[in-house]
Amino acid sequence: MSSPLIWGPTFEEMLHPEKIPADIRGKALAVAEKDPLSPLNLFNITWKDTQGRVRHVVLPREITGIDAEICVIVGSKFPTGSHKVGATYSCTIEKQVSGAIRPGRQRLVWPSTGNYGIGGAYVGARMGYESLVILPEGMSRERFEMIRSYGGSYVTTPGSESNVKEIYDKTHELAREPDTVIVNQFAEFGNYRFHYYVTGNSVLELFEDLKAGGVGSRFAAFVSAMGSAGTIAAGDRAKEAHCNCRIVGLEPVQCPTLYANGFGSHDIQGIGDKHVTWIHNTDNMDAIICIDEWDCKKGMQIFCEEEGLDVLAEYGVDKDHLECLRGLFGISGICNVLGAIKAAKHYGFGRGDILFTVATDSASRYTSVLKDMNREQGRMDKAEASRRLVSIFHHQGRDFIGEGIPHVRDCWANLKYFTWVEQQGKSVEELRSQRSAEYWQRERLLIPGIDREIMEQRRL
Repeated sequence: MSSPLIWGPTFEEMLHPEKIPADIRGKALAVAEKDPLSPLNLFNITWKDTQGRVRHVVLPREITGIDAEICVIVGSKFPTGSHKVGATYSCTIEKQVSGAIRPGRQRLVWPSTGNYGIGGAYVGARMGYESLVILPEGMSRERFEMIRSYGGSYVTTPGSESNVKEIYDKTHELAREPDTVIVNQFAEFGNYRFHYYVTGNSVLELFEDLKAGGVGSRFAAFVSAMGSAGTIAAGDRAKEAHCNCRIVGLEPVQCPTLYANGFGSHDIQGIGDKHVTWIHNTDNMDAIICIDEWDCKKGMQIFCEEEGLDVLAEYGVDKDHLECLRGLFGISGICNVLGAIKAAKHYGFGRGDILFTVATDSASRYTSVLKDMNREQGRMDKAEASRRLVSIFHHQGRDFIGEGIPHVRDCWANLKYFTWVEQQGKSVEELRSQRSAEYWQRERLLIPGIDREIMEQRRL
């Protein structure tokens, strides 16, 4: 027996929540804190606060050590505490509106290394679907706990963040089971469309607000670790509006896949590696930069523990900034900040330039990681926190940077073959067609039609 259909916002309403019908919007805002498991929270999937402002922080120079501005948009205020819930909702609603899935009929399977799977457990249960998350066994304990708390279940695969192949193997196994639908973030264009339209346009609006406030005058870059290559799609929208904007992708030094066809294991949880995702528009990326996992984990600790916050205050970070920054960054958020610093140094960005990046989640998802670090390495004192601020942030270097020249972009695109054609059943013809701008434009042009279908079916 099928359950009643539950609907959420359109892409346009996620971008402009004030366009949600007033009665629904009011109810959604009321349950945001009081009843976080209510399906009405689907209407709280947006980058904006209750005043219609994009949640963000502009990092002070005392932290970055550079003259260019680094603006971080904040994902921790989304339902589930990560903006990845927007991608899971978009993938789900697209399948539901097309009739491919119905609550009570199919089980949804979410291949993930963390935040997407958590989002899948949340969205699936809120919309009436059984959700099963595939997650590497080495991820933080908090991830598994959150999946359970949202009503999902999980199966583990060997390894950690860098073991995506093992996730795919399990996906193939589960796909053979009846009434099972794989919602693969690495290949689902609902993920791309959410970030192109909602994240990308939110960043463009924020840029205009910052410019009007005198913060900067030039949209210099959008910087993001790829992960599923959803978030970095916001750069495609930014480049449409600001043709000289750079799109910079990030990956770990410990696993430099695009940078050097490399391999390995790393612990920047959430940014993936060892393959190029199907929804990654590699021809639009201007550079790849590698970041060290330990810089990310040790850098995160500065913003979580009193010794680190005291050091930031001593370096001149004001009280308001400190309160905003406390626990703001997860491991991947620090990776994004360090990547933006390196990009600014590489391109010579300075006063008036703004680089945008993303805090995907917050430190609350890595309490166990911090405890393990303190147990294994000893607690961070103020002297160590000061050393880290200077060495990790102020002295972040210009190494491990690969420019997206035509030959290199060919290499990035060709790497898709080994995952998607050899292992996942995609055709060589479609792989080649992805090299045209028209391919990506067709995917973007579907958004208004999807929105119309959501609105029409929501009224039934």
